[in-house]
Amino acid sequence: MRLSWQRFDLRLRHSWAIASNAAEGGKNIYPVVFVTLTDSEGVVGLGEAAPSSRYQENTDTVEAFLRQVDPARLSFRDVSASRAYLDSLAPGHYPAKSALDQALLDGAARRAGMTVGQMLAIPFNEGQHLTSFSIGIAAPREIEAKVHEAADFPVLKLKLGTPHDRAMFAALRRAAPAKRVRVDANEGWQSKEEALANIEWLAADGNVEFVEQPMPASSREEDWRWLKKRSPLPLFADESYHHASDAPRCAELFHGVNVKLMKTFGITGANEALRAAGKAGLRTMIGCMIESSLLITAGAHLAGLADYLDLDGNLLITNDPFQGVRTCCGLLSFAGVTDPHGLRVTPRPG
Repeated sequence: MRLSWQRFDLRLRHSWAIASNAAEGGKNIYPVVFVTLTDSEGVVGLGEAAPSSRYQENTDTVEAFLRQVDPARLSFRDVSASRAYLDSLAPGHYPAKSALDQALLDGAARRAGMTVGQMLAIPFNEGQHLTSFSIGIAAPREIEAKVHEAADFPVLKLKLGTPHDRAMFAALRRAAPAKRVRVDANEGWQSKEEALANIEWLAADGNVEFVEQPMPASSREEDWRWLKKRSPLPLFADESYHHASDAPRCAELFHGVNVKLMKTFGITGANEALRAAGKAGLRTMIGCMIESSLLITAGAHLAGLADYLDLDGNLLITNDPFQGVRTCCGLLSFAGVTDPHGLRVTPRPG
């Protein structure tokens, strides 16, 4: 097996800000790492690492882990043993491990003449998988412009968690008076009382579906229990939910969870985390970072396991180097995708 990788800067259509970086003005570039595995028969598997500073990860930490990997220990024929080897190298490093898990499953499915979804026995039902479109923190005029640009999407996801939340939400409502909205505070509300006051205000709108990660993941469990008991809207964990082992605890504190491949050790880990959450009675969503179509398509193969999708990271960039799952009016689709095997992702021409 040969292992290679490449750093790549994804360019955002608009400056991207969430509660944790809004004070710095957000980001215009999001660095990722693309990984390629090639076996002795020429079968190729692709993966993408989209590290987040929230978890003390960046492209340097991704490359540092990749340099530790002995490609001879990886095999498309035995993904489970390959993952066990990767996990033995170092704790954490989930973006790098996720990229390698994607590449291993891509190659394994190609060898089998199947898609990744078929190999995992997860059907993809055309016309049924709807993603929200994310609106980052911005001045009210910019919020309105972004909402107008997303007119074809029936569901929006608004980033909040700043002192200007009400002005931003009002701007969204001026542009889309009755559209369904999901709110993500990204740990921005610091106390249970602040969180409850904001959730009650949002609930009065009548078209807010749920609120994601209203308080820091480090908040006390008794504060989360207090908030869950009183919240008029469902609470979804993001930064508080990483792996399948977190499901029992999150079932006590939240109504749902946001599963991201970057947190869970790739497609395999996300599959486990989604199934564990469902068994624990939690609603499930598949989310993303700022990502190319390579990683978004990897997540799309799990869509059949989720109640909600937020797979729009590729729609927020201008220089996507891959093509895979497509989005039309919010619906994900593989219709017209020419590659029938693996992740069903190909490099974009030119």
